[in-house]
Amino acid sequence: MSLKEKIEINRLPKHVAIIMDGNGRWAKAQGKDRSFGHQEGVVSVRKVVEAATSLGLEYLTLYTFSTENWRRPESEIQALMGLLVKAIYQETPDLMKNNVRLMAIGDLSRLPEDAYTSLMDCIAQTSVNTGTTVVLALSYSSRWEITDAVRTIAKRVMDDDLKISEITEGVVSEYLTTKGIPDPDLLIRTGGEQRISNFLLWQLSYAELYFTDKYWPEFREEELYSAILDYQMRERRFGKTSEQL
Repeated sequence: MSLKEKIEINRLPKHVAIIMDGNGRWAKAQGKDRSFGHQEGVVSVRKVVEAATSLGLEYLTLYTFSTENWRRPESEIQALMGLLVKAIYQETPDLMKNNVRLMAIGDLSRLPEDAYTSLMDCIAQTSVNTGTTVVLALSYSSRWEITDAVRTIAKRVMDDDLKISEITEGVVSEYLTTKGIPDPDLLIRTGGEQRISNFLLWQLSYAELYFTDKYWPEFREEELYSAILDYQMRERRFGKTSEQL
């Protein structure tokens, strides 16, 4: 029996988030330039999205580029942005064919014009799709997101449009870039590191964490199935006891 066949479809996580780490280290191990790792990483994105849609996952969020990544060498940033434009252009027909909706979260205003335009065009084209929603976290960091939400809420209070007593967890969630997106049930991080790296800090409060030594270019369908099987073996209590579940 294959790993996919072992998965209980009625117990799938509703939302899987992935920190795609290890492109550069994988390329270095191959004696290649970091850009080669990013190119192979795009192949993994395609394979994992296909696997997610075949299972019927509702949401898949991919940590694509953090606000901290803007500090990388300019040549690498330009290569990444060029790869992003090319990948979106090439993948849009398949997203339409597979009924995948694309969304993006983050400070998108910092993206180069061609990357921003390609992204918005793809989001508009796929907005009619009703299958898996793929969320790209681009120019994203959780501290930026939460700080921006606090500023907006504070302004509403100053404008007498919101009372302090009315600020609840639900209100805070409404001002995050993930508004309308369910919190992740499962976070996967590739590349052997075991940290969150400023990703969805608010939203990951009750997520199950799964770490793998596989670099992102090595992470394909079987690795996703293995992570989901591991998730299905866990007991999610949300602060309750086992007996209360």
